[in-house]
Amino acid sequence: MKKLLLGLLAALVIVVGAAVVRAATMSSSQVPVGATPALLEVDADAVAERLAGSLRFRTVSFPPPEPVDSAAFLGLHDYLEESYPGVHTTLRRERINGLSLLFTWVGTDPAAPPAVLMGHLDVVPVIPGTDGDWTHGPYDGVVADGRIWGRGAMDDKSSVIGILEAVESLVAEGYRPRRTIYLAFGHDEEVGGPLGAGAIADTVARRSPELAMVLDEGGAVIRDVVPGLPGPVALVGVAEKGFLSARLRVLATGGHSSVPPASTAVGILARAIRELEDNPFPLKLDGPARTMMEAVAGEAPFGIRLALGNLWLTGPLVTRMISASPEGAAMLRTTTAATMFQAGVKDNVLPITAEAVVNFRIRPGETVESTFARIREVIDDPRVEVTQLYEGGGQDPSPVSRTDGEAYRHLARTIRESLGIEDVPVIPYLVVGGTDAKYYSGRSANVYRFLPVDFGEAGTEAIHGTDERIPVEGFAGAVRFFHRFIRGLDEME
Repeated sequence: MKKLLLGLLAALVIVVGAAVVRAATMSSSQVPVGATPALLEVDADAVAERLAGSLRFRTVSFPPPEPVDSAAFLGLHDYLEESYPGVHTTLRRERINGLSLLFTWVGTDPAAPPAVLMGHLDVVPVIPGTDGDWTHGPYDGVVADGRIWGRGAMDDKSSVIGILEAVESLVAEGYRPRRTIYLAFGHDEEVGGPLGAGAIADTVARRSPELAMVLDEGGAVIRDVVPGLPGPVALVGVAEKGFLSARLRVLATGGHSSVPPASTAVGILARAIRELEDNPFPLKLDGPARTMMEAVAGEAPFGIRLALGNLWLTGPLVTRMISASPEGAAMLRTTTAATMFQAGVKDNVLPITAEAVVNFRIRPGETVESTFARIREVIDDPRVEVTQLYEGGGQDPSPVSRTDGEAYRHLARTIRESLGIEDVPVIPYLVVGGTDAKYYSGRSANVYRFLPVDFGEAGTEAIHGTDERIPVEGFAGAVRFFHRFIRGLDEME
């Protein structure tokens, strides 16, 4: 017994020693920055006013068959043409499905695979009755207190205007890119993007089957949200979750509520939803979530590095810690959210039908098909019919883009060089929502999601919420970023 205990103790010492050595010898994975290149001098107030002007157009998108205010989108098109004459005289502009815009900047080297810079023109609606809760009207487009206020300031007219500001400056400098660059601005991202980004991506694919890289919105510079990394962190989305909206439907015999069956349609459906909530998808620390933790480890203090740098040993503990918050759990599992419920017409009438909608955000490694299979397995009730909410209402997760290639290094280096935030760590992560970048899945190994804006004190809470805003200086940094990023594309092979 003594020998056994001594053997176990020796094994423990070896394991702990190996973990300590690994943590102590880990190095940063950050792309080094050399001599900072000359950056564009930006008139922060002027570019802020032009972004504010774009926010005054109520380019709200709605799912079909609800009508869209085409005049607002066409008015924004005219505003962009007036504000950026160099872009419109040098690049070829096309309207896609009437309301989306595709600009083509033809490069000097036809053999170089093109790049795509993306943004979207549409915004989400303001919740009725909350206009008065805004510090400045949601569509007033106001610059005040060092911030740009209005719906779309964060999501995502800042991308569109930031790109156009940079290209306008480059055109004025007489610059012409080596590789062709597409500027892709969809009009229906907030409702899935099929008529905007989807159609644009198909157009680009017919002309340029191979793409060097794609950059869309997604992550940003945020503060004090990554455990172990206080201060600003640049989160770059290297993949995004898929989605499925499943309709659960129960048919039953109607009748008077005074003589109910053992289970009504509502009761059967409620139990099905309870089963789904009580049996969530498993947590898995792999794929982009694991890549993120490993990147954080290289920048974190020793104690956190010891845990995150030895996931072979600490994986179960780290998984439990991350999943303690809804945000963390969403990175590690396919999520389940019951969002709609409809049944009954009167309080004393047994409903003939009961329907619910459950939204699933699918982690890499799982699919729409595997998600459906698990839904039916968990519910295990033939009385509950499970179908897609609407045809085409599901999408598999995107492929995971590379973090060890030239394109990612160019993106990371440009972030660290141009945003004016000293030594900001660039961390890859999984986008738990959806972006228009999904339409380029499989069309490039380098599809990234990053809005180059330092949100400052506003954080991300105002996205889709009241008082959406970004700092004036943060937006000026975005213009510098896009200017440097486009020039740097020439240096990529």
